[in-house]
Amino acid sequence: MSIGTAGPVRQATGIDGTNIVYRVSGDPASRPLILLHGWAQSSACWGSGLLADFAARYRVVAVDLRGHGYSDAPTSGYEDSKNWAGDVAAVLAAEGITADAVLLGWSYGGLVICDYLAEHGSDAVAGIVLVGAITSIGRGQAGGRVGTAMRAAIPGAMAEEPRVAIKALGSFGHALTGPTEGKGTEAQALFGLTLATPPRVRAALFDRTVEHDDLLRSLGIPAFVLHGTEDTVVDVSAGRHAEELIPTAVASYWDGVDHGPFVADPQRFLTEVAGFVDGLGTA
Repeated sequence: MSIGTAGPVRQATGIDGTNIVYRVSGDPASRPLILLHGWAQSSACWGSGLLADFAARYRVVAVDLRGHGYSDAPTSGYEDSKNWAGDVAAVLAAEGITADAVLLGWSYGGLVICDYLAEHGSDAVAGIVLVGAITSIGRGQAGGRVGTAMRAAIPGAMAEEPRVAIKALGSFGHALTGPTEGKGTEAQALFGLTLATPPRVRAALFDRTVEHDDLLRSLGIPAFVLHGTEDTVVDVSAGRHAEELIPTAVASYWDGVDHGPFVADPQRFLTEVAGFVDGLGTA
């Protein structure tokens, strides 16, 4: 698997004027699969091979969240769930997607999915996939419990001093890839994406408290929870919490896998996600 993106670059404008960049690939007539990456990453995290495999089946929209990748990094507004919701809505509107979409969120991307559903409902959404994801954030939130690697990285991971940030982020170790044998290129690329995210953005994403438990309890669309049992960035209890609350949830827990299941085993990831997506009805 190589790190990269595929498809033409497009842009949408969030409700506060933030420019959101995304890439589209696959047949425009196929079901839309919206990919939302995690904290301090970008749409490049999915890897060109996995994106191509998904694009052979779906209309793939891989988004750079605000403050990440090629999207704008405004000086404020990260604490407002309406902004995150508006970014997703803007991308869907720009692509004319009004129904049948599947939202797939990794890590922080799961929280963004919940922000969107809380603000805009699920009329445009056929199902959601939560991958090593948080659904709430803030002290004491069961849906936002972080793991040992994330706790070890805070607050140094937000520092502007390079030596401090690199040391803190290095404590992630193999969290994003699993054992790095044969995955050294991916590990370095993912590390580079984290460093490329401005320190103030890395910090701002944690500077809010949002609970989406009531949303999950009332969710009326299918949901797939996929989580590694040894996730050291988002504790597996966060995934189990979402599974317990969502009435329609099905789950897959990967034994011994850390925070990046799509890096650890991209073929299994493709098979499991596609199995869920292909099992959904159409609007």
